[in-house]
Amino acid sequence: MSRTRARAHTRVRATTLAVLLAALAACSPSGSPDSQDGEAPQAAADRPVKVTVTPEGDRVPAGEPVRVTATGGTLTSVRVTDDEGHRLTGKVAADGRSWVSDRKAVPGAAYTVTAATRTAAGTAKSTKAAFSTAPAEKVNKVDWRPGAKATVGVAQPISLVFDHPVKNRTEVEKHLRITTSNNTEGSWGWIRDWSGRDRVDWRPRTYWKPGTEVTLKAELNGTDSGADGGWFVRDYTTTFTIGTRQIVKVDLDRHQLTLVRDGERVRRIPVSGGTPGGDKRSWRGTAVLMAKEGTINMNSETVGLGDAYDKMVDYSMRLTWSGMYAHAAPWNARYFGNSNQSSGCIGMSDANAAWFYGQVRPGDPFEITGKDTKGVVDPGNGFGAWNLSWAQWQQKSALR
Repeated sequence: MSRTRARAHTRVRATTLAVLLAALAACSPSGSPDSQDGEAPQAAADRPVKVTVTPEGDRVPAGEPVRVTATGGTLTSVRVTDDEGHRLTGKVAADGRSWVSDRKAVPGAAYTVTAATRTAAGTAKSTKAAFSTAPAEKVNKVDWRPGAKATVGVAQPISLVFDHPVKNRTEVEKHLRITTSNNTEGSWGWIRDWSGRDRVDWRPRTYWKPGTEVTLKAELNGTDSGADGGWFVRDYTTTFTIGTRQIVKVDLDRHQLTLVRDGERVRRIPVSGGTPGGDKRSWRGTAVLMAKEGTINMNSETVGLGDAYDKMVDYSMRLTWSGMYAHAAPWNARYFGNSNQSSGCIGMSDANAAWFYGQVRPGDPFEITGKDTKGVVDPGNGFGAWNLSWAQWQQKSALR
Protein backbone atom coordinates (compact mmCIF):
# COMPACT_ATOMS: atom_id res chain seq x y z
CA MET A 1 0.00 0.00 0.00
CA SER A 2 1.26 3.43 -0.87
CA ARG A 3 1.80 6.14 1.69
CA THR A 4 -0.99 8.18 0.07
CA ARG A 5 -3.58 5.41 0.54
CA ALA A 6 -2.44 4.85 4.20
CA ARG A 7 -2.97 8.52 5.01
CA ALA A 8 -6.46 8.34 3.47
CA HIS A 9 -7.46 5.35 5.61
CA THR A 10 -6.20 7.14 8.73
CA ARG A 11 -8.35 10.22 7.95
CA VAL A 12 -11.43 7.98 7.47
CA ARG A 13 -10.95 6.21 10.83
CA ALA A 14 -10.51 9.56 12.63
CA THR A 15 -13.63 10.99 11.02
CA THR A 16 -15.66 7.89 11.92
CA LEU A 17 -14.49 8.06 15.56
CA ALA A 18 -15.42 11.75 15.79
CA VAL A 19 -18.94 11.02 14.47
CA LEU A 20 -19.42 8.19 16.97
CA LEU A 21 -18.27 10.36 19.87
CA ALA A 22 -20.61 13.13 18.77
CA ALA A 23 -23.52 10.68 18.60
CA LEU A 24 -22.75 9.34 22.07
CA ALA A 25 -22.60 12.86 23.45
CA ALA A 26 -25.94 13.71 21.82
CA CYS A 27 -27.64 10.60 23.33
CA SER A 28 -26.26 11.15 26.88
CA PRO A 29 -28.37 13.20 29.41
CA SER A 30 -26.93 16.55 30.31
CA GLY A 31 -27.78 16.07 34.04
CA SER A 32 -30.30 14.67 36.59
CA PRO A 33 -33.84 16.19 36.56
CA ASP A 34 -33.37 17.01 40.29
CA SER A 35 -30.08 18.76 39.82
CA GLN A 36 -29.68 22.49 39.37
CA ASP A 37 -27.06 24.05 37.10
CA GLY A 38 -25.44 20.71 36.56
CA GLU A 39 -25.66 19.68 40.26
CA ALA A 40 -25.06 15.96 40.80
CA PRO A 41 -28.17 13.85 41.72
CA GLN A 42 -26.73 12.87 45.09
CA ALA A 43 -26.07 16.51 45.99
CA ALA A 44 -29.60 17.52 44.98
CA ALA A 45 -31.13 14.80 47.19
CA ASP A 46 -29.13 16.09 50.12
CA ARG A 47 -30.16 19.72 49.97
CA PRO A 48 -31.40 21.08 53.36
CA VAL A 49 -35.10 20.57 54.14
CA LYS A 50 -37.11 23.79 54.23
CA VAL A 51 -39.26 23.97 57.40
CA THR A 52 -42.20 26.40 57.68
CA VAL A 53 -43.95 27.12 61.00
CA THR A 54 -47.25 28.95 61.40
CA PRO A 55 -48.11 31.08 63.20
CA GLU A 56 -44.93 33.13 63.12
CA GLY A 57 -43.84 36.38 64.70
CA ASP A 58 -44.48 38.09 68.03
CA ARG A 59 -47.83 38.67 69.75
CA VAL A 60 -49.78 36.87 67.05
CA PRO A 61 -53.47 36.08 67.66
CA ALA A 62 -54.07 32.98 69.79
CA GLY A 63 -56.65 30.30 69.16
CA GLU A 64 -55.12 28.51 66.15
CA PRO A 65 -53.25 25.19 66.03
CA VAL A 66 -49.52 25.19 65.31
CA ARG A 67 -48.66 23.91 61.83
CA VAL A 68 -45.26 22.71 60.65
CA THR A 69 -44.53 21.75 57.03
CA ALA A 70 -41.45 20.35 55.30
CA THR A 71 -40.35 20.93 51.68
CA GLY A 72 -37.57 18.91 50.05
CA GLY A 73 -37.57 16.24 52.73
CA THR A 74 -39.65 14.86 55.60
CA LEU A 75 -40.37 15.55 59.25
CA THR A 76 -39.37 12.80 61.65
CA SER A 77 -40.60 14.52 64.82
CA VAL A 78 -41.88 17.87 66.07
CA ARG A 79 -41.81 19.24 69.61
CA VAL A 80 -43.67 22.41 70.60
CA THR A 81 -43.34 23.77 74.14
CA ASP A 82 -44.28 27.04 75.81
CA ASP A 83 -42.19 29.09 78.20
CA GLU A 84 -43.59 27.17 81.18
CA GLY A 85 -42.68 23.79 79.77
CA HIS A 86 -46.19 22.82 78.68
CA ARG A 87 -46.23 20.83 75.47
CA LEU A 88 -48.55 20.97 72.48
CA THR A 89 -48.81 17.42 71.21
CA GLY A 90 -49.48 16.42 67.61
CA LYS A 91 -48.69 13.80 65.00
CA VAL A 92 -46.60 13.83 61.84
CA ALA A 93 -48.72 13.10 58.75
CA ALA A 94 -48.27 9.75 56.99
CA ASP A 95 -46.30 11.33 54.15
CA GLY A 96 -43.97 13.09 56.57
CA ARG A 97 -44.65 16.48 55.02
CA SER A 98 -46.69 18.13 57.80
CA TRP A 99 -47.53 18.23 61.51
CA VAL A 100 -50.49 19.90 63.27
CA SER A 101 -50.90 20.37 67.02
CA ASP A 102 -53.87 18.66 68.67
CA ARG A 103 -54.71 21.83 70.61
CA LYS A 104 -54.53 25.52 69.88
CA ALA A 105 -51.93 28.07 70.87
CA VAL A 106 -53.08 29.84 74.04
CA PRO A 107 -53.02 33.57 74.76
CA GLY A 108 -49.95 35.21 76.28
CA ALA A 109 -47.49 32.39 75.66
CA ALA A 110 -44.07 32.08 74.02
CA TYR A 111 -43.55 28.90 72.01
CA THR A 112 -40.44 27.11 70.80
CA VAL A 113 -40.74 24.68 67.89
CA THR A 114 -38.10 22.01 67.29
CA ALA A 115 -38.48 20.06 64.06
CA ALA A 116 -36.33 17.03 63.24
CA THR A 117 -36.00 16.44 59.48
CA ARG A 118 -34.44 14.02 57.04
CA THR A 119 -33.36 14.67 53.45
CA ALA A 120 -34.03 12.27 50.58
CA ALA A 121 -30.41 11.18 50.88
CA GLY A 122 -30.90 10.38 54.56
CA THR A 123 -29.19 13.33 56.25
CA ALA A 124 -30.84 14.20 59.59
CA LYS A 125 -31.05 17.71 60.94
CA SER A 126 -32.87 19.72 63.61
CA THR A 127 -34.48 23.12 62.97
CA LYS A 128 -35.78 25.56 65.56
CA ALA A 129 -38.34 28.38 65.36
CA ALA A 130 -40.15 30.56 67.87
CA PHE A 131 -43.27 32.72 68.11
CA SER A 132 -45.39 34.34 70.80
CA THR A 133 -49.12 35.00 71.18
CA ALA A 134 -50.85 38.17 72.32
CA PRO A 135 -52.21 38.12 75.87
CA ALA A 136 -55.98 37.87 76.43
CA GLU A 137 -57.67 41.23 76.81
CA LYS A 138 -60.46 39.50 78.76
CA VAL A 139 -60.40 36.19 80.63
CA ASN A 140 -63.42 33.94 81.14
CA LYS A 141 -63.38 31.79 84.28
CA VAL A 142 -65.46 28.80 85.32
CA ASP A 143 -67.14 27.74 88.58
CA TRP A 144 -67.94 24.04 88.53
CA ARG A 145 -69.71 21.40 90.60
CA PRO A 146 -69.31 18.89 92.08
CA GLY A 147 -65.91 19.28 93.66
CA ALA A 148 -63.07 16.84 93.17
CA LYS A 149 -63.23 13.45 94.90
CA ALA A 150 -66.76 14.07 96.20
CA THR A 151 -69.32 11.31 96.69
CA VAL A 152 -72.70 12.57 95.53
CA GLY A 153 -76.27 11.43 95.04
CA VAL A 154 -77.77 9.82 91.96
CA ALA A 155 -79.26 13.08 90.58
CA GLN A 156 -76.11 15.21 90.72
CA PRO A 157 -75.35 16.95 87.41
CA ILE A 158 -71.98 18.27 86.30
CA SER A 159 -72.45 22.02 86.22
CA LEU A 160 -70.20 24.76 84.79
CA VAL A 161 -71.09 28.43 85.35
CA PHE A 162 -69.14 31.04 83.37
CA ASP A 163 -68.07 34.49 84.52
CA HIS A 164 -68.77 36.00 81.10
CA PRO A 165 -71.12 35.21 78.19
CA VAL A 166 -70.33 32.21 75.98
CA LYS A 167 -71.31 32.83 72.37
CA ASN A 168 -69.08 30.13 70.85
CA ARG A 169 -71.05 27.39 72.59
CA THR A 170 -70.38 24.73 69.97
CA GLU A 171 -66.63 25.28 70.19
CA VAL A 172 -66.68 25.27 73.99
CA GLU A 173 -68.82 22.14 74.24
CA LYS A 174 -66.41 20.28 71.92
CA HIS A 175 -63.75 20.68 74.61
CA LEU A 176 -65.85 19.24 77.45
CA ARG A 177 -65.26 15.52 77.90
CA ILE A 178 -67.08 13.21 80.30
CA THR A 179 -65.87 9.67 80.97
CA THR A 180 -67.59 7.20 83.28
CA SER A 181 -66.74 3.78 84.59
CA ASN A 182 -69.83 2.25 82.97
CA ASN A 183 -70.42 4.30 79.78
CA THR A 184 -73.33 6.24 81.23
CA GLU A 185 -75.44 7.94 78.57
CA GLY A 186 -75.84 11.67 79.06
CA SER A 187 -75.89 15.06 77.39
CA TRP A 188 -74.79 18.65 77.89
CA GLY A 189 -77.45 21.33 78.02
CA TRP A 190 -77.01 25.13 77.93
CA ILE A 191 -79.19 27.06 80.37
CA ARG A 192 -79.37 30.40 82.14
CA ASP A 193 -78.17 30.19 85.73
CA TRP A 194 -80.27 31.80 88.47
CA SER A 195 -77.52 34.42 88.74
CA GLY A 196 -78.11 35.39 85.10
CA ARG A 197 -74.83 33.90 83.89
CA ASP A 198 -74.35 31.35 81.10
CA ARG A 199 -74.18 27.79 82.32
CA VAL A 200 -73.84 24.30 80.85
CA ASP A 201 -74.84 21.13 82.73
CA TRP A 202 -74.31 17.44 81.92
CA ARG A 203 -76.91 15.04 83.24
CA PRO A 204 -77.43 11.34 82.60
CA ARG A 205 -80.49 10.13 80.73
CA THR A 206 -81.75 8.65 84.01
CA TYR A 207 -80.43 8.82 87.57
CA TRP A 208 -76.84 7.66 87.95
CA LYS A 209 -76.07 4.07 88.84
CA PRO A 210 -74.55 3.89 92.37
CA GLY A 211 -70.80 3.36 92.34
CA THR A 212 -70.25 5.09 88.98
CA GLU A 213 -66.92 6.89 88.77
CA VAL A 214 -67.05 10.09 86.75
CA THR A 215 -64.33 12.34 85.29
CA LEU A 216 -64.76 15.74 83.68
CA LYS A 217 -61.97 17.19 81.53
CA ALA A 218 -62.71 20.70 80.33
CA GLU A 219 -59.77 21.37 77.99
CA LEU A 220 -60.68 25.01 77.44
CA ASN A 221 -57.27 26.71 77.53
CA GLY A 222 -56.87 28.65 74.27
CA THR A 223 -60.60 28.68 73.44
CA ASP A 224 -62.38 31.93 72.63
CA SER A 225 -65.76 32.42 74.35
CA GLY A 226 -66.91 34.76 71.61
CA ALA A 227 -67.99 38.41 71.70
CA ASP A 228 -67.85 39.96 75.20
CA GLY A 229 -66.77 36.65 76.74
CA GLY A 230 -62.98 36.64 76.52
CA TRP A 231 -60.55 33.74 76.42
CA PHE A 232 -60.24 30.67 78.58
CA VAL A 233 -56.67 30.47 79.82
CA ARG A 234 -56.71 27.23 81.80
CA ASP A 235 -58.14 23.71 81.80
CA TYR A 236 -60.47 22.29 84.42
CA THR A 237 -60.88 18.76 85.71
CA THR A 238 -62.82 17.02 88.44
CA THR A 239 -63.54 13.43 89.44
CA PHE A 240 -66.32 12.17 91.69
CA THR A 241 -68.24 9.02 92.62
CA ILE A 242 -71.94 8.26 92.81
CA GLY A 243 -73.09 7.07 96.22
CA THR A 244 -76.09 5.13 97.44
CA ARG A 245 -79.37 5.46 95.55
CA GLN A 246 -81.47 7.69 97.78
CA ILE A 247 -84.66 9.44 96.71
CA VAL A 248 -86.55 11.87 98.90
CA LYS A 249 -90.27 11.93 98.13
CA VAL A 250 -92.14 15.00 99.40
CA ASP A 251 -95.95 14.99 99.26
CA LEU A 252 -97.11 18.52 100.08
CA ASP A 253 -100.77 17.53 99.96
CA ARG A 254 -100.23 14.86 102.62
CA HIS A 255 -97.60 16.95 104.45
CA GLN A 256 -95.02 14.19 104.61
CA LEU A 257 -91.47 13.42 103.47
CA THR A 258 -90.24 9.88 102.80
CA LEU A 259 -86.63 8.79 102.47
CA VAL A 260 -86.31 5.83 100.08
CA ARG A 261 -82.97 4.02 99.91
CA ASP A 262 -82.30 1.32 97.32
CA GLY A 263 -86.03 1.03 96.75
CA GLU A 264 -86.90 0.55 100.44
CA ARG A 265 -88.62 3.11 102.65
CA VAL A 266 -86.30 4.14 105.46
CA ARG A 267 -88.44 6.69 107.32
CA ARG A 268 -91.50 8.88 106.85
CA ILE A 269 -91.37 12.33 108.42
CA PRO A 270 -94.26 14.77 108.98
CA VAL A 271 -93.51 18.16 107.43
CA SER A 272 -95.02 21.54 106.66
CA GLY A 273 -94.49 23.09 103.22
CA GLY A 274 -95.05 26.54 101.76
CA THR A 275 -98.24 28.42 102.57
CA PRO A 276 -100.79 28.08 99.74
CA GLY A 277 -102.14 30.92 97.66
CA GLY A 278 -99.22 33.28 97.23
CA ASP A 279 -95.48 33.90 97.07
CA LYS A 280 -94.85 31.65 100.07
CA ARG A 281 -95.76 28.49 98.21
CA SER A 282 -93.15 25.78 97.63
CA TRP A 283 -91.81 24.61 94.28
CA ARG A 284 -92.76 21.21 92.87
CA GLY A 285 -90.96 18.82 90.54
CA THR A 286 -87.49 17.40 91.11
CA ALA A 287 -85.11 19.54 93.13
CA VAL A 288 -81.62 18.26 93.88
CA LEU A 289 -79.95 18.74 97.24
CA MET A 290 -77.29 21.33 96.44
CA ALA A 291 -75.53 21.64 99.79
CA LYS A 292 -75.86 20.89 103.47
CA GLU A 293 -75.33 24.32 105.03
CA GLY A 294 -75.94 23.57 108.70
CA THR A 295 -76.98 26.52 110.86
CA ILE A 296 -77.51 29.66 108.79
CA ASN A 297 -79.29 32.99 109.02
CA MET A 298 -82.46 33.11 106.93
CA ASN A 299 -83.74 36.56 106.05
CA SER A 300 -86.98 36.87 104.10
CA GLU A 301 -85.84 40.11 102.47
CA THR A 302 -83.19 38.21 100.49
CA VAL A 303 -85.90 36.20 98.70
CA GLY A 304 -88.37 39.04 98.13
CA LEU A 305 -90.72 38.32 101.05
CA GLY A 306 -90.30 41.58 102.94
CA ASP A 307 -89.63 41.36 106.69
CA ALA A 308 -91.54 38.11 107.30
CA TYR A 309 -88.62 36.50 109.11
CA ASP A 310 -84.99 36.90 110.14
CA LYS A 311 -83.73 33.98 112.21
CA MET A 312 -81.01 31.39 112.66
CA VAL A 313 -82.10 28.03 111.27
CA ASP A 314 -80.57 24.62 112.06
CA TYR A 315 -79.93 21.65 109.74
CA SER A 316 -80.40 23.70 106.59
CA MET A 317 -80.30 21.78 103.31
CA ARG A 318 -80.42 23.96 100.16
CA LEU A 319 -82.68 22.85 97.30
CA THR A 320 -82.81 25.94 95.05
CA TRP A 321 -80.94 29.18 94.49
CA SER A 322 -84.20 31.02 95.08
CA GLY A 323 -84.17 30.01 98.74
CA MET A 324 -86.11 26.77 99.17
CA TYR A 325 -84.58 24.58 101.88
CA ALA A 326 -85.43 21.56 103.94
CA HIS A 327 -84.63 22.40 107.58
CA ALA A 328 -85.61 22.28 111.22
CA ALA A 329 -88.60 24.55 111.95
CA PRO A 330 -89.66 24.01 115.59
CA TRP A 331 -91.78 27.20 115.49
CA ASN A 332 -94.14 25.41 113.09
CA ALA A 333 -94.48 22.24 115.18
CA ARG A 334 -98.29 22.36 115.30
CA TYR A 335 -98.47 22.19 111.49
CA PHE A 336 -96.21 19.21 110.85
CA GLY A 337 -98.19 16.50 109.09
CA ASN A 338 -101.42 18.50 108.74
CA SER A 339 -100.90 21.92 107.10
CA ASN A 340 -98.53 23.88 104.89
CA GLN A 341 -97.66 27.05 106.76
CA SER A 342 -94.00 27.83 105.94
CA SER A 343 -92.53 30.61 103.83
CA GLY A 344 -91.72 28.15 101.02
CA CYS A 345 -89.36 25.70 102.71
CA ILE A 346 -89.97 22.14 103.90
CA GLY A 347 -89.88 22.26 107.69
CA MET A 348 -89.71 19.47 110.25
CA SER A 349 -88.96 18.93 113.93
CA ASP A 350 -85.47 19.36 115.37
CA ALA A 351 -85.14 15.62 116.02
CA ASN A 352 -86.28 14.59 112.56
CA ALA A 353 -84.17 17.30 110.90
CA ALA A 354 -81.05 16.15 112.79
CA TRP A 355 -81.59 12.55 111.72
CA PHE A 356 -82.47 13.43 108.14
CA TYR A 357 -79.50 15.80 107.80
CA GLY A 358 -77.19 12.91 108.71
CA GLN A 359 -78.70 10.61 106.07
CA VAL A 360 -78.75 12.68 102.88
CA ARG A 361 -75.95 13.97 100.69
CA PRO A 362 -75.65 16.59 97.93
CA GLY A 363 -76.98 15.15 94.70
CA ASP A 364 -79.93 13.34 96.29
CA PRO A 365 -83.17 14.13 94.41
CA PHE A 366 -86.23 15.56 96.17
CA GLU A 367 -89.28 14.55 94.14
CA ILE A 368 -91.90 17.08 95.25
CA THR A 369 -95.60 16.84 94.47
CA GLY A 370 -98.50 19.08 95.44
CA LYS A 371 -101.48 20.89 93.96
CA ASP A 372 -100.85 24.44 95.16
CA THR A 373 -97.25 25.38 94.33
CA LYS A 374 -95.34 28.12 92.54
CA GLY A 375 -94.68 25.77 89.64
CA VAL A 376 -91.91 23.41 88.56
CA VAL A 377 -88.32 24.09 89.55
CA ASP A 378 -86.52 25.78 86.63
CA PRO A 379 -83.36 24.05 85.28
CA GLY A 380 -81.22 27.02 86.33
CA ASN A 381 -82.77 27.38 89.80
CA GLY A 382 -80.44 24.94 91.48
CA PHE A 383 -80.20 21.63 89.59
CA GLY A 384 -83.61 21.46 87.96
CA ALA A 385 -82.62 19.74 84.72
CA TRP A 386 -84.58 16.65 85.75
CA ASN A 387 -87.81 18.54 85.16
CA LEU A 388 -87.22 18.32 81.40
CA SER A 389 -87.75 15.15 79.38
CA TRP A 390 -84.68 13.48 77.93
CA ALA A 391 -85.60 14.71 74.44
CA GLN A 392 -86.07 18.28 75.72
CA TRP A 393 -82.74 18.17 77.52
CA GLN A 394 -80.83 16.90 74.48
CA GLN A 395 -82.15 19.85 72.46
CA LYS A 396 -80.24 22.18 74.77
CA SER A 397 -76.88 20.84 73.59
CA ALA A 398 -74.97 23.05 71.15
CA LEU A 399 -73.88 19.88 69.34
CA ARG A 400 -77.38 18.49 68.75
